[in-house]
Amino acid sequence: MRAGRAVPGAAGCGRLLAAGLRPLLGGPGPCWATARRAAGRWPSPGLSVPQAAEVEQQVLRAGGPCGRFIARPQLARTVQRCLQAGSGPQPVVLECAPGPGVLTRTLLNAGVRVVALESHPVFLSKLQSLENSLDGQLKVIYGDFFRLDPLVTGAVKPPAVCSDKLFEAMGIAAVPWRADVPVKIFGIFPQRKERNTLWRLLFILYECSSIYRYGRVELNIFISEKEYKVLTAKPGELRIYQALSVLWQVGCDIQLLHMEPWSSFLTNLKNGRLAIPKSTRLPNDHLCLVRLTPQQNLFTGGLKPANSATFIFMVKQCLTKPRSKLTDRLNSWSLDNADKLLKALEIPEYIETGNYVEMSFRSLLLYLREVNAFEAGNVQRKVETL
Repeated sequence: MRAGRAVPGAAGCGRLLAAGLRPLLGGPGPCWATARRAAGRWPSPGLSVPQAAEVEQQVLRAGGPCGRFIARPQLARTVQRCLQAGSGPQPVVLECAPGPGVLTRTLLNAGVRVVALESHPVFLSKLQSLENSLDGQLKVIYGDFFRLDPLVTGAVKPPAVCSDKLFEAMGIAAVPWRADVPVKIFGIFPQRKERNTLWRLLFILYECSSIYRYGRVELNIFISEKEYKVLTAKPGELRIYQALSVLWQVGCDIQLLHMEPWSSFLTNLKNGRLAIPKSTRLPNDHLCLVRLTPQQNLFTGGLKPANSATFIFMVKQCLTKPRSKLTDRLNSWSLDNADKLLKALEIPEYIETGNYVEMSFRSLLLYLREVNAFEAGNVQRKVETL
């Protein structure tokens, strides 16, 4: 799709993705011949990066639903360095909702190959113009990452997009789970959808579905400080140690890359407000850039995508009341050998679920399956229906 054209409808979305696929999968052209590009590093195109004041005017004129954007070149350079950490070949970066494109241009100048997934028509047009001026380093796709793989029947209505079409258009094939990271995804989570998005990503991670069908996709996301505190909470922190904490810590390596005050980001609210969510129990003065890299050994020792739903709901049930005794939870599942099970796992008899180490939940599930505790009664059905 060329700059200046209208945003496509449902029928045009498929043609757009197919058109984007042809130049990426039509065989190695001359621009891929150099070793630098083969290693995922492109020559810098020397693009100008707009200053914050100019970006603010662009965002306010664009309007649209509330969004949060990187406007300061200094912050964009910080994010770029975080995304490019490490040596060796660099995977493509999928930038979600790049908006005015400050980070996009910074990544391109650093030699990164970028796929921009944008749904706002004004920003989309400008990004397409930039795409047309480059030699394949930037690919622009119409879509919304936070409306990926909607649960609908029939054709998907843009800007919602299917992950298989998206990865096909990016030219990224599925790799084994233990292989290197196939793609890095960057985005700023919408505040209204933050908790729901984290849960949705958890389910597709453990199911190995959607984006995770293609391997250990690395997420680099800005989330609120309070949600970061929940993700990294430890046993004993009963007010914030939740099922979300356990499941993300079991599933991914969690790295804090950077913390930035809310005021460093730009919103498109006409009143100029920062739209900072309230938090009474946890500090929430920053947005945190967090890297979530799926564990290579996640699906070992008996945990599989096929039984992961049982594990997720078991953890949620255990931590609904973090001060409850683990033995009481086991007894509620109609287990008549709870004391024997705790002894076999060397777990103190009166331990509270909120003091139970995250990896031990995995051991608990695997032990229950080994002794056929789930199959012996109605435990599995009870856990999965909670």
